[in-house]
Amino acid sequence: MSGSGELEGFDIDLMNAIGEKAGKTIEFESLPFDGLIAALQGGSIDAAISGMTITDERKETVDFSDPYFKAGLAIAVQKSTTDIQTLDDLAGKRIAVQIGTTGADAANSVPDAEVTTFDSAPLALQELANGNVDAVINDAPATLDAIATGNIPDIEVVGELLTEEFYGIAMPQESGNLEAINTALAEVKADGTYAELYQKWFNAEPPADMVN
Repeated sequence: MSGSGELEGFDIDLMNAIGEKAGKTIEFESLPFDGLIAALQGGSIDAAISGMTITDERKETVDFSDPYFKAGLAIAVQKSTTDIQTLDDLAGKRIAVQIGTTGADAANSVPDAEVTTFDSAPLALQELANGNVDAVINDAPATLDAIATGNIPDIEVVGELLTEEFYGIAMPQESGNLEAINTALAEVKADGTYAELYQKWFNAEPPADMVN
């Protein structure tokens, strides 16, 4: 969120670009991540773009656009930590996660782990920085962004990504907007807009399978 209170970020810019291509005006509303699917089902929002991983379980209740982002789960620890590199190393440890995420699912699969949930990734990472948990499991891009912009000191991402995941724009099932959003997303990728936004927010070239 910007200093003026406006929502900002890669997802916001991308959705505005999609809206422009589709000839639709986008109005944003900030909701808790774990309430997005219920809001879609209840009809209070038309779409959700919030780093939501496309999963078979979620596809039982909502429809997704074509993938718009390639990500994966990462483990974050304090920089002084030396005994955590992999998911197996987290057995019996204290793990913080964002509620309703695939990171929370992964943490709950760790034997004897003490899992604490938070409403946002920065809150979970702050708990780590404060020394109240041993690690955070969360999407790598969100974690790296929170470390870079959230004034959260002395933490880092370790080891390999735990998963390969793809984000999609979620919509109510049989939404009339699905085809228009997919068409606009393809145009944004094809004309270079996607790569420009990716460079702006992540200072890197997008993965080839996200623009081809």
